[in-house]
Amino acid sequence: MNLPKFLMGDNTDFNEDIFVIHTEFPRFVINLVDDEIEWFEDFQGADQEELENEVASLIEQASAFYDREMERYQND
Repeated sequence: MNLPKFLMGDNTDFNEDIFVIHTEFPRFVINLVDDEIEWFEDFQGADQEELENEVASLIEQASAFYDREMERYQND
C-alpha cells in the first residue's frame, strides 16, 4: 500500500488539538497547536544528529500540508 507522506489526525478526546502524522522515516505525530512531537522511531548516535537537522524542515512541511488541506476544504 502506498501512503501519503502526511495524514491529518482527529480525535474528539482532544477537541482543540490539530494532529498531522508523518508516515515516512522518521515517523512522527505533531500537534500543530503546541508543536509537540511524538516520534515512532528510536534514535541513537548518528541518527539523533541527523534528526535534529531535519526537525525544523519536517515541522514546516507538516504545517504547510495542514494549511494546504484547510484551504482545499474551504474551497470545496
